Amino acid sequence: MRRIQLGGSERTFAAVGLGCMGMSWGYDELGRDESESVGVIRHALDLGVDLIDTADQYGPFTNELLVGKALRGHRDRALLATKGGLVVDDPATYRSHRDGRPEYLRAAVEASLERLGVDHVDLYQLHRIDPEVPVEESWGALAELVKEGKLGALGLSEASAEEIGRAHAVHPVASVQSELSLWSRDALTDGVVEFCGREGIAFVAFAPLGRGFLSGLISGPQDLPAVDGRHRIPRFQPEAISANQAIVERVRSVADGLGATVAQVAIAWVLAQGEHVGVIPGTKTRRYLEDNVAAGSLVLPPDALERLAELPAAVGAR
Repeated sequence: MRRIQLGGSERTFAAVGLGCMGMSWGYDELGRDESESVGVIRHALDLGVDLIDTADQYGPFTNELLVGKALRGHRDRALLATKGGLVVDDPATYRSHRDGRPEYLRAAVEASLERLGVDHVDLYQLHRIDPEVPVEESWGALAELVKEGKLGALGLSEASAEEIGRAHAVHPVASVQSELSLWSRDALTDGVVEFCGREGIAFVAFAPLGRGFLSGLISGPQDLPAVDGRHRIPRFQPEAISANQAIVERVRSVADGLGATVAQVAIAWVLAQGEHVGVIPGTKTRRYLEDNVAAGSLVLPPDALERLAELPAAVGAR
């Protein structure tokens, strides 16, 4: 599996990382198992996965506690990444607001360090840019924490090329984390992936499997757990799921020809978008973790890439 360099740093990470959100937030509320999740994180490290991604929003707060527990005794094997700047108002509806004030971010970092049980985080990401606070102010506050040794590198999440450039002028942007998958290509069409490549910034794709849809295992709402945040997403409504099966079937036909799984082809397509592009698919099971990691070695031939480029647009907002 190739390795990707964090912008402005000598630190590298395996192209397939592990997103830990679903272990505590968003998906399958009744099917969570902390001990199994700890095992999955440690198994990921054994497989060579080192980018372990969490956020204070997830839970809220409980995912950082979980990740901290999993990394106890294994800290030096991980590139530990967390995020701050999204404050949960109502966990039941996932409603959150943005807070990029310097004083808030400093407090958020201190709290994350305590929950994770570490003295520094390798990659700290501004979860969303607060429209009420100039990104230069938020970024400058985080840069001070880098000088203090509490943060290693800094990243942005779901930012525009213009916003990334403004932050980059204050302090190096090491990575940008945004959604990118076969049914969510905004980061390509709006130029963010290209901008990151040109500026030497790592691009980390979250939800490369379309929140599980591109695994090929969801044919209707009945295939989702009874208590699951995806029931609120337009793309997971019955009519949208039915219409979006055309995307999965095209991916499946490519996968069958390569002797791969649907999920592996979906991940490999994201990785094919640039040498600076990595992914953090989330999972709570070792089986799917191993499947995802294997995708890091799958190289899609030109004809497969051409067929995937012709996929129809997804139905429903993401």
